[in-house]
Amino acid sequence: MGKFIRTAVPLVTAVVFTGITAGSSFATEAPTGTRVTTTPEKKASSAAKTVKVKKTKYGKILVDGKGRTLYLFKKDTSKKSTCLGSCAKEWPPMTADKPKAKKGAMKSLVSTSSRDKGQKQVTYHGHPLYRFHEDKKAGQINGEGLDQFGGKWYVVDPHGKAVLHKRSHKGKSSPSKSKGNGGY
Repeated sequence: MGKFIRTAVPLVTAVVFTGITAGSSFATEAPTGTRVTTTPEKKASSAAKTVKVKKTKYGKILVDGKGRTLYLFKKDTSKKSTCLGSCAKEWPPMTADKPKAKKGAMKSLVSTSSRDKGQKQVTYHGHPLYRFHEDKKAGQINGEGLDQFGGKWYVVDPHGKAVLHKRSHKGKSSPSKSKGNGGY
C-alpha cells in the first residue's frame, strides 16, 4: 500500500496541475501560486470617440458612437468646460484625442478642448459635450432640461445648438440638483 500512495500522489498532482493550466485559456496558476494572465488587453472602442446623429422624440440630436445621448451645459460659454469635480461625475465629459464625425454629424464642427490631467474633451460647434450618468443605455435622454450645477443641460442638434423644450418630467431632477454654489 505504501508504494501505491507514493506513485499516486505525484500522478494526481500532475493531473490536477495539468487540468488547471490546460482547462483555462484566460489565466493559469503558476506553481508558486502567482496568477499569470494570458488574454490581450482590450483596446479603447472607437465608437466611444465618435459623434453621430440620431432621430429621437426631440428631433435629430447628437449621440456618441454607442448611441448614448450627448448634452451641452449652458453655463459653458466657451470651449473650456466649467463642469469639474462632482459635476463631471454626474455629467461625464466625452473625451477623445481624435474624435470622429459620422452619420449626419458635421466633421467641421467636431474638435477638442483641454481638460485637467491632459484629457481632451470633445466639443461640437464650440460646446463641450457630456453624457448623463442616469442614461444607462443607448436611446435614453434623462438629462434633457435639467438645471444642475449652476446651469441647464440640453441635448444638441446637428448644427450644434441646444434643443430647448419644456421639461415633461414635472420637475424631476437628479438628487444633486444645484443649490446656489454651482455644485462644486
